[in-house]
Amino acid sequence: MSIVLALDQGTTSTRAIAFDTPSLTPLRTARRDLTQRYPASGWVEHDPEELIAHSIAVLREAAAGATIAAVGITNQRETTLVWDRRTGRCVHPAIVWQDRRTADLCAALRQAGHEALVTQRTGLLLDPYFSATKIAWILDQVDGARAAAAAGHLAFGTVDSWLLWRLTGGRVHATDATNASRTALLDIRTGRWDPELLDLFRVPAAMLPEVRDCAGLFGTLDPAILGSAVPILGIAGDQQAASIGQACFTPGMVKSTYGTGCFLLLHTGKTPVVSGQRLLTTIASQFAGQRQYALEGAIFVAGAAVQWLRDGLGLIERADQAGPLAAQADPTQSVFLVPAFTGLGAPHWNPEARGALFGLSRNTGPAELARAALQSVAFQTRDLLAAMHQDWPDASPAVLRVDGGMVASDWTMQFLADQLGAPVDRPSVLETTALGAAYLAGWACDLCPQPADFARSWSLERRFEPSGDTAAQATLYAGWTAAVRMLLSQSS
Repeated sequence: MSIVLALDQGTTSTRAIAFDTPSLTPLRTARRDLTQRYPASGWVEHDPEELIAHSIAVLREAAAGATIAAVGITNQRETTLVWDRRTGRCVHPAIVWQDRRTADLCAALRQAGHEALVTQRTGLLLDPYFSATKIAWILDQVDGARAAAAAGHLAFGTVDSWLLWRLTGGRVHATDATNASRTALLDIRTGRWDPELLDLFRVPAAMLPEVRDCAGLFGTLDPAILGSAVPILGIAGDQQAASIGQACFTPGMVKSTYGTGCFLLLHTGKTPVVSGQRLLTTIASQFAGQRQYALEGAIFVAGAAVQWLRDGLGLIERADQAGPLAAQADPTQSVFLVPAFTGLGAPHWNPEARGALFGLSRNTGPAELARAALQSVAFQTRDLLAAMHQDWPDASPAVLRVDGGMVASDWTMQFLADQLGAPVDRPSVLETTALGAAYLAGWACDLCPQPADFARSWSLERRFEPSGDTAAQATLYAGWTAAVRMLLSQSS
């Protein structure tokens, strides 16, 4: 048996999963929860050293003394780190993708008329979500950082680059095309860092990692980690890795991942599709220098709403209790949660919006709040698919493939199918993000099949069919859209 390890560094946890090959059956999983830091309203940070320590710990635990053939890495995207090449230490905590501290800078650049250039080159918008303004903020706020960057001493990376740098003992400063496409600094048509954007965001080119394919030799682990120099053969941002794990290789296929946030990707093939609905155009994969593209809708709060029920309100003790609690809700109450805890993502892109509850009554209780939290995920998914249909007329999926922690809830998946009026397919392997990273590593060393054969091996665990009560679902959706309109009117 040949084993590949997937290192899945997410927003709330770091996991490693050992997969056998070529079947890519999960064998062992190790996990560490990641500390969330909120130093100011709208700010979110991670400890860079905790990212490294947890990554090494879970790799060792998942390997469990086995001989590992290769490692694949997948990671939370856009999260920004800047470190000193001389010390290997970050000059500031990691600024997480959810962080909104650069909203004013984005607004100023938008007001100055720069968003059209950013969108044309990168497929993205001027929003704090992306890495470019985060880098600028660190260089401006950390004493001596701009001078050190100008002298070539500082390096920038998204989480994959940071892990790669430290796990290889500082020998490799690189990223893959999917992560690079989320920085707002990459021309997604050429696959190269764009000099005009570097000037706009005031980011020195010397800070940037080399952009590589998703599958191939990135470097080798420091032998002290697993006892040998195991090759790192695959890297992809978490949503692109999930799309690969879901075998969405054909234009028109759609997957939606429900983790801390929700990210819906529509594969569009070799040509980037320009969105008229403020969706994102992104690189889905790059193999042998050839890029495939996707339209993406990003929802900032999905599973985070369940975490809020658990940690913020204390209504549940475990995430898996949310669905059964929602099922007990009073059907006569219409309570809507717009979970804009860190602003609204696609298709609204309002960083100033904050969450709100609508329709509360004296009889509203924990069950109604749980139902509103879970329903908000389905409503937001419907928003994204409606927007995608405007950009790509065939975007209404024959089926939606789903993954991530939230999809374990039968109640949530059935409501999602009812809202979309389309089947929802839950795969046998729910950890499709890690599966995608494992596949990249296994494919790169000839332990896994070609993409077409891998796609044929995709396995369904359960299909959720829509109930057919379209009138009731339309009424609920109308209530949601009214709630979003009211929230946006208050934050404009």
